[in-house]
Amino acid sequence: MSDEKRLTRRETTMAVAGLAGAAAVGGALTLGARPDSAATRQESSMNPNRMPMAFVPHGGGPWPFVDVGFGPKDQEQRLREYLVSLSRVPKTKPKALLVISAHWEERVPTVMTNPKPPMLYDYSGFPPESYEVQWPAPGDPVLAKRVRALLETAGLPSAEDAARGFDHGAFVPLKLAFPNAEVPTVQLSLKAGLDPKEHLAIGRALAPLRDEGVFLLGSGMTFHNLRAFFNGGGGPVAEAFDGWLRETMKQPRAERDARLSDWARAPAARAAHPREEHLLPLMVIAGAAGDEVASIPYADLYVDLRLSAYHFG
Repeated sequence: MSDEKRLTRRETTMAVAGLAGAAAVGGALTLGARPDSAATRQESSMNPNRMPMAFVPHGGGPWPFVDVGFGPKDQEQRLREYLVSLSRVPKTKPKALLVISAHWEERVPTVMTNPKPPMLYDYSGFPPESYEVQWPAPGDPVLAKRVRALLETAGLPSAEDAARGFDHGAFVPLKLAFPNAEVPTVQLSLKAGLDPKEHLAIGRALAPLRDEGVFLLGSGMTFHNLRAFFNGGGGPVAEAFDGWLRETMKQPRAERDARLSDWARAPAARAAHPREEHLLPLMVIAGAAGDEVASIPYADLYVDLRLSAYHFG
């Protein structure tokens, strides 16, 4: 995440954090879950132990474990509280976590296989303590192998990486939700090219994991435009795109997938996401949702930008 111009320390901090925009008005939205469709109820009744899924905004850099002064404290606190609540989303403790982070792209979908993944501090310009944050969750080579098998069965080539560590798209939300780092965790990369249809297909291939005790999480942001942050005026853009996205995620499967596949035509789409890597984890989660309809547990301001989160199941 770099800008063409040389940045000050604060600008570097904000850029690496992946935040953009300025001075949106308003606060938290009160949003209820759309009633489940008959197909959704039927799926749930077939396997009441099916794991839910979540797409979450991960904030920026080492936040909130290091005070980097991103924005209004009340906004930071509400996002923190939401991320902490993720551990309570599954009705039973997950056997493992599979995380799709905006901060990892490879030629083909790639899984980490290290049984003891290291930390990957994929940011710069922060205080020294930012590089001492730890989240020592175990890896899960068996789950990594299962992920590859599901992708291969769906005709999707894959790869593995034995050296990859947890990037901040993974360890920030998961350290908040699972502070004891006891649940085995595997990261899966995005696929280079960032084709939304390909990522929906990846999600469809991975859907069986939900019946195997695996909690799938997509970690990104629903607004990610650095230049809009530096130049101002990002608030209205974030509001416009996030409004379209919230409406999209409440649609039945066919309409939702069609709209997500053509997301770049949405209001303010390219202003909100000049490059879409922070949006693509949502495509994977939506692809694995089948006929379930999303709920919207979080839609609030963070650094005066409208962000939202989505759950299925």
